[in-house]
Amino acid sequence: MGDQMQFIVEKLNQEPFRKNYNLISFDSLEPLQLLQLLSDVLGEIDPKHAVDIREELPEQTAKRMLNLLGILKYKPPGTVSDLSAFRQGLVTGSKAVIHPVLHWLLQRTNELRTRAYLARFLVKLEVPAEFLQDDTVADFNKQYEELMEAFKNLHKEHEQLKISGLSTAEIRRDISAMEEEKDQLAKRVERLKKRVETVQNHQRMLEIARQLRLEKEREESLAQQKQEQKSQLFHSEQRLQRAQVQLKEMQNMVADSKPESLMKKLEEEINFNSYLVNEKIPREMESKKTSVYFLQKLVAEPAMTRADLTALESEIEEVTAQMNQLIEKRIITYEPTDSKFSMYRQQASIISRKKEAKAEELQAAKEEMSSLEKQVEQKNSQAHELGGSEVLTEDEFKQYVSKLRSKNTLYKRKRQEVAEITAEFGILQRTEELLRQRHEATQQQLQAIEEKKGISGYSYTQEELERVSAVKSEMDEVKGQTLDNMSEMVKKLNAMVAEKKASLAPVIKELRQLRQNCQELTQECDEKKIQYDSCAAGLETNRSALEQEVKGLLEECAQEESNYRYINCMKRSLEIQLQRAKEEMKAYVSPDPQERRRAVREQYTRIILEQENLGKKLREKQKVVRESHGPNMKQMKMWQDFEKLMECKRECFLKQQNQAAIGQIIQEGGKDRLVL
Repeated sequence: MGDQMQFIVEKLNQEPFRKNYNLISFDSLEPLQLLQLLSDVLGEIDPKHAVDIREELPEQTAKRMLNLLGILKYKPPGTVSDLSAFRQGLVTGSKAVIHPVLHWLLQRTNELRTRAYLARFLVKLEVPAEFLQDDTVADFNKQYEELMEAFKNLHKEHEQLKISGLSTAEIRRDISAMEEEKDQLAKRVERLKKRVETVQNHQRMLEIARQLRLEKEREESLAQQKQEQKSQLFHSEQRLQRAQVQLKEMQNMVADSKPESLMKKLEEEINFNSYLVNEKIPREMESKKTSVYFLQKLVAEPAMTRADLTALESEIEEVTAQMNQLIEKRIITYEPTDSKFSMYRQQASIISRKKEAKAEELQAAKEEMSSLEKQVEQKNSQAHELGGSEVLTEDEFKQYVSKLRSKNTLYKRKRQEVAEITAEFGILQRTEELLRQRHEATQQQLQAIEEKKGISGYSYTQEELERVSAVKSEMDEVKGQTLDNMSEMVKKLNAMVAEKKASLAPVIKELRQLRQNCQELTQECDEKKIQYDSCAAGLETNRSALEQEVKGLLEECAQEESNYRYINCMKRSLEIQLQRAKEEMKAYVSPDPQERRRAVREQYTRIILEQENLGKKLREKQKVVRESHGPNMKQMKMWQDFEKLMECKRECFLKQQNQAAIGQIIQEGGKDRLVL
């Protein structure tokens, strides 16, 4: 209880209440003051309840508070008898009743404020059933419900837009990221331009590459259009095949059957469909409606706790026990005269169940038949795709030729339209490209001006904010229209309330003097409050000045400390360098040869001598290579010629062997003869 009071006092001392209570003053409040405090808290949640309870009767105050608490779904603890005690305590201003209510309200003020706002438009007015018999009243009631549903949808969309709205910080981060990407792309483009400028005819190659890209995009769009037309043609052929199959089936039925059989089939179908419409479907609809009604009722109820569930379970057990007792009584008082009726009832129920089962079997058979027909159509389409065809009669062939001619003319017309659209598309694409280039140039100029003025990214941010504000204004306009329509209906109810207020006017006149006294006291309280605020503002100013001075001194101390550490580091590094210089000088001046060799100067001198000797050897080697270069090249050429000569001899030898294997050449009388 102490924690509860502490929480209430803390919340009441904060904005927007600012009551300046402590535990003692809050606990010593009178019942009337407690009721006024509760009314103020309810008025903060719903402004309509911000009234002075001295201007209304206690019964009206209790009724008003109970209605609002019911709308806010406050559940007082206890059973039905405790509920009557709760109402009595609310009328009398009991602390045991008002303190828990205040604790519950102050815990979830924002949530309850939203709920109270929605309740102004979503609490349904209960219209008596006899009034709904009138068509005009029924139409108004239906329109009222439709407006309520529209308001629900608009409010949900409004909340989603508020949640998903872009903040300025996110937009700035996106702008900075895009500017960085733009800089990187600009650098990359500059590097690529420098590489391309070294290539001959780079402008012409760039133009050709651009044309190639445009042609590829055009090819992709044409391929997509071709695919869409193919799919449309395929679906049309499937519909045509289904229609032809149905036509053949109907022709076969007409050719093979008699009028009596056709009438019999139609009567069976009519009986079956009438059974479905009159008995089965209404029963299913009733069951669905009842289930939907219970689900809506369950959704409309507040969230149930564990205690509520246990109470419902106990109630279900009690009702089940009562049902069992009634069944036992009925069995005891069973009369044998009803045995014949029970037998007939059993037979009727068995026949109705069989009828339902057969209807379900027939429905399943029809669904199976439709699925099999779909499979047959798929198989026909697959066979058609694989190149198979059906044997056509003369009439069917004539119909096919006429259809083919009509399709040919349609195809030519469509192809001409496609050509015209393609030409127009090329013109529009070129126009779009020119406009895009102008837009990019304008955007670059605008960005340069923004960078010059120091407001880079302002245009993009402005466009995004305008787009978001436009969407929000549209939603607010639609929501305002809906609220206006609902407010008109609420005004009618307010008129009735105004009539009641007019009857209470004499009582209100008596309270004017009390209001004047209250205004004087309120004015005095405001003056004292202004004095307090001025004193507090002066103290706050002095405190802020002292804080600024302390902050400046701390920053100065931190700067001096960093300078001190930097100087110490520089001093340490200079000392190390000085020590190294002293050691070098000592080693260089030392008479000991070992010590002098460890000096840095001696080491670098030795390395220089080694590199000079190495360079001298390399120059001598280079001289020898230059002198022997000419003879070596001549010798290499001679070896290459020798290699060619040997290769030629090898080829001649192989040719001679091939001729000897084919036959023998004989020369007689100046003529050559080949003997095989």
